[in-house]
Amino acid sequence: MIVRLDDKLWFPDPHYGEDDGLAAVGGDLSVDRLLLAYSYGFFPWFSFRNSDEPYWYCPMKRFVIFPKEIHVSHSMQQLIKQNRYTVTINQDFEGVIKGCATAQNRNTEDGAWLGPDIIKAYTELHRQGFAASVEVWEKQEKGHRLVGGLYGVNLGRCFFGESMFSLVPSASKLALIHLARMLEVLGGLMIDCQLETPHLRSMGGRYISYEEYLAIVRQK
Repeated sequence: MIVRLDDKLWFPDPHYGEDDGLAAVGGDLSVDRLLLAYSYGFFPWFSFRNSDEPYWYCPMKRFVIFPKEIHVSHSMQQLIKQNRYTVTINQDFEGVIKGCATAQNRNTEDGAWLGPDIIKAYTELHRQGFAASVEVWEKQEKGHRLVGGLYGVNLGRCFFGESMFSLVPSASKLALIHLARMLEVLGGLMIDCQLETPHLRSMGGRYISYEEYLAIVRQK
């Protein structure tokens, strides 16, 4: 059952949502609504060309990476040792979210979801300290070039990944490894990947139940 939201800040019980996790439609992308959404495991996902309002998903099976379980392949270990790239945190959120939107011409594809409204909403989340980016820079003769990264929402001890991009091989993997290692040092508990991909599974992603997921999100 898909519930229509109104101007009040609330979300339905996601157990009654569709099999793909779609549970609600409507509302807005305000900071307060987004923070409430993530605290219950909801996230907005909709084609910005085909819908004027958000669709809210909350799958019952959650694909996550636990920071201490991040898998670093031999090839990635070698790449890290080469020091070809520099990885930073929150140095260019705008560049990362725009890179995620446009890399490989994603914004021209049918169903593209990272449109102007999402970019505006998450940029405001970042301005208020609730969203973060990881940047991967390629060293060049005249400074550095942004070649990959990821961004997401940081709430409590969890990071809710939204998107990543690479303009060179393995840049997004470098960003994810850096994020996981940083979270482990800082006591972070979980990276929510939202959707399973072979890329994320190869790096340690696995499914947990919604109940286990919510218990982790609510840990102080």
